[in-house]
Amino acid sequence: MKILKKLFAVMIAVGAVAFTGQVAAQEAPDVLVKRISMEVVDAAKADKEIQAGNQKRVLDLVEAKILPHVDFQRMTSLAAGRFWREATPQQQKALTDEFRSLLVYTYSGAISQIKDQKVEFKPMRSEPGDTEVEVRSQVVQPRGEPLQLNYRLEKANSGWKIYDVNVLGAWLVETYKGNFAAEISKGGIDGLINTLSEKNKKLSAGAAKTVKASS
Repeated sequence: MKILKKLFAVMIAVGAVAFTGQVAAQEAPDVLVKRISMEVVDAAKADKEIQAGNQKRVLDLVEAKILPHVDFQRMTSLAAGRFWREATPQQQKALTDEFRSLLVYTYSGAISQIKDQKVEFKPMRSEPGDTEVEVRSQVVQPRGEPLQLNYRLEKANSGWKIYDVNVLGAWLVETYKGNFAAEISKGGIDGLINTLSEKNKKLSAGAAKTVKASS
């Protein structure tokens, strides 16, 4: 899980998955990601409480800018692989909810690390009728080599939505797929749901302590 936290820290450092509703349906996916990424970075840098680690402010930013426009169900189904089809609708919903919460806490824990990173976008290779695209970019840091940061997006009725991210050569869905399969092999779908639920409870408790410490 440490490598996942590192990947998310880089991802959030450039506002990786932020979108807005009406505009999202009109803008090209690469233009959209670039514009909103800058808004997230600017908001995080300007908020002294976020910089100080106030998790409530961080969660508010995540809720406002990120969650409504990420396809968590598709992300979860891809991470679950063949096991997704074996799950009941109730299990699918519970698994999506827990995975969503896990990503929220992971995103939130990384936002306060935004400092001096910058992002450069590469030309997008796509056709006008494409409904799935990959937006490629790299993160330029004050020190070290640029870091690869790519996104897979799908065009939905409400606009473009992200469903996978590649950080440092690793796709998020593939990274979680192995973890999900291992948990399912031990305790089934319910076992995976319970594992994610327990992890989220610990993360929630940690976030609550951080809010108290910064208030």
